[in-house]
Amino acid sequence: MIDLRLHVLTDRKLSLGRSHLEVAQAAIDAGARLIQFREKEMSTREMVETARQLRKLTRESGATLIVNDRLDVALAVDADGIHVGQDDLPAQIAREFLGAGKIIGVSASTLDEALRAVQDGADYLGVGPVFATGSKADAGVPIGLEGLAAIKRHVSIPIVAIGGITHGNLADVIAAGADGVAVISAVVSQADITAATRHLLETIDRSVAQQ
Repeated sequence: MIDLRLHVLTDRKLSLGRSHLEVAQAAIDAGARLIQFREKEMSTREMVETARQLRKLTRESGATLIVNDRLDVALAVDADGIHVGQDDLPAQIAREFLGAGKIIGVSASTLDEALRAVQDGADYLGVGPVFATGSKADAGVPIGLEGLAAIKRHVSIPIVAIGGITHGNLADVIAAGADGVAVISAVVSQADITAATRHLLETIDRSVAQQ
C-alpha cells in the first residue's frame, strides 16, 4: 500500500544549496514515504545518476520514488512510477511502457482533466494549484478549496493537493477532501527539512483523525 499522505518534491533551485539526495534523506528521516524527483535543468546522464542514488535510498528505507515528467529516467532506474502534467506524455502511453505494476500520477486543474486522467489509467491525481505558488512558474490560476472539493466528488481515485500548501492551510486542504498533499518549498526551502516534514505529517494525521 502506497503512502500518499505527503509527497516531497525535490527541487535544487529551492533547496538552499542542498542536493536532491540530502533533501530526500532528511525528509525520509522524518517519516516521509514518497519522494518525487523533480529536476528541470540537469542533463539526462546527470538525472539518471541522481535518480539511481534516490532509488537506492528509497529502497533501503521502504519509501516510494516517483520521477516527475521523465519516463526515460523512471525506466532507467526502475522507479516506482512517474508523475506527468497535462503537456507531458499521456498517461495511457506511460502505462504501455511502465506496465501495470507501476504508479502513474497525473496533474489536473479542472474536472475534465481529472476525468480524462482517470479514464487514461492514472493511479492518483495531483490536483491544483489549490493556492497561489511561487514554486512552479506555469502553475496556472488557483482552483481554491472549492475546486479541490469539486474534483474529489467526481473521481474514485486518490487526489493529492498541490500548490501553495503550507502548515497553516493544510488542515483545510484535508477537510476539503485531499487524500494527501504534495509540497516543495514547505519542506525543501526550510532550514530544518526533517522538522518541517515531521510537522506536516503530524498535522495531516491529526486532520485526518478529525474527519
